[in-house]
Amino acid sequence: MELFDNLALGFTTATTLTNLGFCLIGVLLGTLIGVLPGIGATATIAMLLPITYQIGEPVTSLIMLAGIYYGAQYGGSTTAILANMPGESSSAVTAIDGYQMARKGRAGPALAIAAIGSFFAGTVATFIVAALAIPLIAYALKFSSAETFSLMVLGLVCSVALASGSVVKALAMVSLGVLLGIVGSDTISGVPRFNMDIPELADGFSFVAVAVGVFGIAEILRNLENEKGRSTDIAKVGSLFPTRDDWMQMVAPIFRGTILGSALGVLPGGGAILASFASYTIEKRISKNPKEFGQGAVAGVAGPESANNAAAQTSFIPLLTLGIPANPVMALMIGAMIINGVVPGPNVATEEPALFWGIIASMWIGNLLLIILNLPLVGLWVKLLTVPYYILFPIIMSFCAIGVYSVNSNVYDLYTVAAFGLLGYVLLKLRCEPAPLLLGFVLGKPLDENLRQAMIKAFGDPTVFVTRPISAVVLAITLVVFILMLLPAVRKKREEVFVEEE
Repeated sequence: MELFDNLALGFTTATTLTNLGFCLIGVLLGTLIGVLPGIGATATIAMLLPITYQIGEPVTSLIMLAGIYYGAQYGGSTTAILANMPGESSSAVTAIDGYQMARKGRAGPALAIAAIGSFFAGTVATFIVAALAIPLIAYALKFSSAETFSLMVLGLVCSVALASGSVVKALAMVSLGVLLGIVGSDTISGVPRFNMDIPELADGFSFVAVAVGVFGIAEILRNLENEKGRSTDIAKVGSLFPTRDDWMQMVAPIFRGTILGSALGVLPGGGAILASFASYTIEKRISKNPKEFGQGAVAGVAGPESANNAAAQTSFIPLLTLGIPANPVMALMIGAMIINGVVPGPNVATEEPALFWGIIASMWIGNLLLIILNLPLVGLWVKLLTVPYYILFPIIMSFCAIGVYSVNSNVYDLYTVAAFGLLGYVLLKLRCEPAPLLLGFVLGKPLDENLRQAMIKAFGDPTVFVTRPISAVVLAITLVVFILMLLPAVRKKREEVFVEEE
């Protein structure tokens, strides 16, 4: 009964006129940026963080940002199918068979299959989030600083393990992020540290400025570089209705993709990307006709699309229950919570129940809005692909600058955006993923705080992290993950995935 009472509170909150309006804005904007290849949910949410400060109500801001996130997962599949240009990296797998279906004149059914799979997976994953929330929060409230520190270390190591490319570079990005995160005043003693005697850094780097720079500005620079390589060869949509044979072929992959994505979404790093690749691999291996894959297989669209949307939903579990981000978007969500005066962690459910359950309820509402609105608007979305980047991006950069300045009315934040934008671009050219950097930046200060608090409580005894059972188990899992990601076979696979994503 408690679960239904909580969901009733959530739907009451999410269905207010204001929250419904911002949910609609979020999913439409998410679809838009998912359709435009190269922008992505992470960069867009980073750019819109300053706006959340102006909205006023934290729950309204977070509902809009959540809508952008899973709306982008949906929108990314549209251009993947119609133009072979995945708007999101997690939609890259969908392009393999989705585009082949479109070339055979079956673009409409491919889009419908993707939409149906996304809606079903999103619905199931939303109820999984709701069902797991209460028991996980009750368990998390028993954590001391030692367990929290160990869990954060596991999150950082998993983000390295699930990143693509060089392990060394991913470790370097996490380390750099942690170092940037602890710049400012020491939270225990109040003494300034690592701020190079710059008064503006007394409170550390602005999260909004860092996020907008590393993801927003850097992505804009990279996409301007690749502007001439864009294709506008878009398939015609036609009828949207799947045939009876399509239904027979897509039901089982949707179920399997939903289960797989729901499980993998909670992993720190790139759960949605990992889920879509894993789903495609499984469907191909268990298929009676594996040669169909790559030629327009229905299961090659239904499975990965269900998996990445389920993963997008369940990635909210560690955010809402533990206050730990599972991916860069969740790190930005934490930033939005902090900007709006909400302290992330298990106490949110008890201190801000309307916000907590309102976000969960809005996930289902957002998925319903996506399937109702976006299929009829397919023609509008694909026309946006013809807009030149050199016209679109100066406008975006202007809004970025105005938004960042509006948060603190500090010119220094604009310099920070520019500096981190150049840094992000250099990192991309060096084939370094910026996602682990942002996760390290978000977790840097709480990681330091929990480490020192645990040591103070244990009178300086470092064995506290291995003598407490939960902390010891978490650290043991961390060690296993770290060893596995150093294995030659795993490192080779990471490089292959990195090449595919590029």
